[in-house]
Amino acid sequence: MASADTRKIIHLDMDAFYASVEQRDNPALRGKPVAVGGSRARGVVAAASYEARQFGVRSAMPSSTALRKCPELVFVKPRFEVYKEISRQIRGIFAGYTALIEPLSLDEAYLDVTDNHRGVPLATQVAREIRAEILRQTQLTASAGISYNKFLAKLASDYHKPNGQFVIRPGQGEAFVEQLRVGEFHGIGPATAARLNQLGIFTGLDLRQQSEAFLRQHFGKAGSHYYLIARAQDNRPVVPDRLRKSVGSETTFEHDLHLAEELRAGLQPCLDAVWGHCQRTGVRGRTVTLKVKFTDFQQITRSRTLVGLVPGPEALAQVAHELLLALLPLNKGVRLLGVSLSSLETPDDLVGRQLALLL
Repeated sequence: MASADTRKIIHLDMDAFYASVEQRDNPALRGKPVAVGGSRARGVVAAASYEARQFGVRSAMPSSTALRKCPELVFVKPRFEVYKEISRQIRGIFAGYTALIEPLSLDEAYLDVTDNHRGVPLATQVAREIRAEILRQTQLTASAGISYNKFLAKLASDYHKPNGQFVIRPGQGEAFVEQLRVGEFHGIGPATAARLNQLGIFTGLDLRQQSEAFLRQHFGKAGSHYYLIARAQDNRPVVPDRLRKSVGSETTFEHDLHLAEELRAGLQPCLDAVWGHCQRTGVRGRTVTLKVKFTDFQQITRSRTLVGLVPGPEALAQVAHELLLALLPLNKGVRLLGVSLSSLETPDDLVGRQLALLL
């Protein structure tokens, strides 16, 4: 097995994936600011082309905000089946080089190419070949980050976007990390970055000067992770076929919901989507979580963990409805509802547990 600093890890990330697919398939959209998502008042941007990003349009931004930033923005409805098919095609290209592929989403993945199928000695060359093959087969571009661990490879993939690659070699990691703002670290969001700033920690160098005990005191277990990444250390392996931690679905409504009957009806498509995934994959879970976003954008979640696995769609709906009804009466409208199922087990887990009981 390769040591931590001799592994060759690539983070491949498609460039503005959904929007680039739409521009590829519709020449009239090329060169224009494009947003994939809903253009309605309650819509959300799922992806933005690079032309749209120049105006400050970003994914997860309310469509109304995006239009204020870019009045010429063209909205396109998402075609997830098309994106999934292209994603499968791209993963087939990855598989020509390594079996150690850890997908993060439809458009990005980690690859461990330390020992690759083609015997290519340089990970930078592997990344160039993969990106060229993606372009040849799909007419889409990808960017790559190459390093000796996942944390650095993820950081590196953003460095020469779009359609580029960047490498952080052994011995360069600490110097690269120390000059970054903590908000640029993958896994540190705006809220955590603000807390770090309040403690006088603004850069990777500032973070590295803190003791692990100090970071754990303020951030719990995550503090140990921050201690390591400030030193450019990340021993996590690339894990193929990573089990999803949860499966969920949510809906944003055109008009606020207030009544119990409206809320139950609004939640039903989410319940159908979650149980549909369970039926297709055989995965089951025991923790049901309800997500509610109100008209003022306040968001809450409520969860319940069952003793056993949720046995069917009726049980899933019953738990979700009970969590929902416990919030009534409401003093403000609901703009979004979602439901997720976690504490998941695969069919193999279920069979293994049954066999263990039999033995």
